[in-house]
Amino acid sequence: MHFTQSALLLLTGLATLSASAPFYPYYPSFRPRGLPVLGNVPYPNTTIAGITVIDTPIVRLAREFARNHSDDATYKHQIRAWLFGSQIINNNQTLLNTVDIEVQAVSAILHDLGWDQTPDSPVTSLDKRFEIDGAIASTEFLNKYGDENWDHRRIQLVFDAIALHTTRTIAYYKEPEVYVTSQGIAVDYNGPERGVSNETWQNIITEYPNFDLIQATNDTFTFVCAKKPEVTWDTQLQPWGDRYVPGYKDNEKLRIDGIFDFLKTLQKK
Repeated sequence: MHFTQSALLLLTGLATLSASAPFYPYYPSFRPRGLPVLGNVPYPNTTIAGITVIDTPIVRLAREFARNHSDDATYKHQIRAWLFGSQIINNNQTLLNTVDIEVQAVSAILHDLGWDQTPDSPVTSLDKRFEIDGAIASTEFLNKYGDENWDHRRIQLVFDAIALHTTRTIAYYKEPEVYVTSQGIAVDYNGPERGVSNETWQNIITEYPNFDLIQATNDTFTFVCAKKPEVTWDTQLQPWGDRYVPGYKDNEKLRIDGIFDFLKTLQKK
């Protein structure tokens, strides 16, 4: 069988992609187009720390799933991020009219599943960024437990919100569900801002204390840098590896060091 040069290049590219085994979210094909749950219409709700939040079966399951795969500090952080994000939405009519609050809830509640340090954890890997671990685990959670309203688009939004939550220079320019998830997380680190008042912030940290967030963050980032350093170089975690992990730089490969390697070989010909 004869292939043209273009076909061979295409097949070579496909083989390379297959060999690298990227993850693509799986969406059940039988699900119809889902409908967003907006905050400007009546929805199942409850009140936590004075904040009105969505209370659907999948949100309750997400809270249980996060509890089962997170230590106390991480679980509280995820809940606070959800509450802060919910308050950002509640205080902004445009966001109330546009944000799928069920997507935001699940995204925030599950956003740090990748922090799980349990040996052989089913929600983490040895070769992916912690954000991607969390995004994959959340996608699998929704495929297993989500109803038919969780279509391709809504699951993709959860994946993106979690995968990009630390990359604010991208997340803040994505869909509202993505940037509100990231903003709610940011409030937990930065304090009252983005429509979250001092009183609201204090009510939330009283119910879900944040005294252990610094230690949990330092311990987790150091653990990830030690466990899989190759996915932390050139990311926000690199300073933790530089400071706390012996030998972290021994095999360091930065993008700047390799980005022109192929082009340099062409110059020599």
